Amino acid sequence: MAHADDPFGCDIYTMRTIATRFGLAAKPANAMQDEELRNPHGTLAADADLVSLLTLAPTAVAVGILCSEREAGFVLETAARHSSWAAEVVVLVDRAAAPAEVRQDGDNGLVRVFSRRLNGDFASQRNALQALCRSPWIFQLDADEDVSPELGDSLTRLATLADRQGVVSIGLPRKNLVDGHLSDLYPDVQYRLNRCDVSYEGIVHERPERAWQSSFIALSGAIEHNLTARHVARRSNVYETLQPGGGRLFERDALERPFSLL
Repeated sequence: MAHADDPFGCDIYTMRTIATRFGLAAKPANAMQDEELRNPHGTLAADADLVSLLTLAPTAVAVGILCSEREAGFVLETAARHSSWAAEVVVLVDRAAAPAEVRQDGDNGLVRVFSRRLNGDFASQRNALQALCRSPWIFQLDADEDVSPELGDSLTRLATLADRQGVVSIGLPRKNLVDGHLSDLYPDVQYRLNRCDVSYEGIVHERPERAWQSSFIALSGAIEHNLTARHVARRSNVYETLQPGGGRLFERDALERPFSLL
């Protein structure tokens, strides 16, 4: 709530994101604030009830993992690490094989595996993964990405908050660790927690196709993205070949620089 002597203020849409940094959920204090939240950015100072995210009941969230055939073994060996919070783990392997479901032994049905050719279209591959999800929400990862169990648990509660507030897509910061060191491409927000009926667009650097008003950024934690300098050197060039002008060649320079606050 704003006061006359406050040095600065924010609207409730911004307040919602700030609250997640402290493990809190912002609930509009009245109907006017609720309207402002659904139609940002207005002129009203935020007025919200702040409650612990942990007080929200979890919503079922699937983990969806995209990987190459070379990465599949590692992904399947480590998929169970999400078992403490994920309703299911769906793995989509880039390979030419029968798309039939394969259930992993000894995982109590948590993991399902499918095959589909990427064919140079990342949005199409992510949309195929969305369609395989049985849960109302899905959190997509690549084989070289990971999240902590604590963040995973927060995702299930953020999904609950989102459903209550008409949100279909949530972005998270991503830490790009190149040979173990945080790069200057940060926070590199990725909208990876989405309702399963949300579609992606963009052959490369794909993003959810939805109105920004129905999304928000959560600061509950970060996706960890582990890269090698060798991969960084070729990554943007490969994307540029797939979509001329869309490779974001400037990102290569940021990935090669160590993170700096200056």
